[in-house]
Amino acid sequence: MSSVYSFVPQKSRSILQCWIDVLNLNVKVVNPRRTKLGDFKVISNQMSITINNNLNKYSFLITLTHEIAHAFVYKKYRDRVSPHGKSWQLTFKSLMLNFLTTDYFPEDILKVLSYHMISPKASTFSDLELIKKLKKYDYIKSFTVSDLATGDLFRIPNGKIFLKSERIRKRYKCIECRTNKIYLFHPFAEVIKVK
Repeated sequence: MSSVYSFVPQKSRSILQCWIDVLNLNVKVVNPRRTKLGDFKVISNQMSITINNNLNKYSFLITLTHEIAHAFVYKKYRDRVSPHGKSWQLTFKSLMLNFLTTDYFPEDILKVLSYHMISPKASTFSDLELIKKLKKYDYIKSFTVSDLATGDLFRIPNGKIFLKSERIRKRYKCIECRTNKIYLFHPFAEVIKVK
């Protein structure tokens, strides 16, 4: 359990410890998953949270608080409310209010995060401005679709090669080179630039 606290800003540890103890939560830090930063589950009446180990301390704190909000909502309502509905939003906002100061986040993140918390979404990745600020603090700098110029080639982990095209609303249109199929990529999808 103590390893969880090494992933968050030091001043947040006592608050998190209190919530985790009150809820009797099992929290595990796990290897990164491609489709999620964290999750909340109940297995045999034991509430459990997993969080990816590749998140910077600010992303980790937001994600852990997001999942703890699920635990509080589950404890009160069980499965009678929507996972990211009004009850979860209000709980998440209430928990995050404890951290919306420069004691926990740098000024640049705090400004965007405060705006995000007015109406939090199911995924932090839906807020492009927040993700852009958080990525500045990543331990390992990665290359994303938004870092590429139009016309650049990139590869994804399965080996497929794409050509970056124009932006369509929030995503980038990209053409797979082998099949000419069009795919839409999140601006912060991690890729490997092809020289």
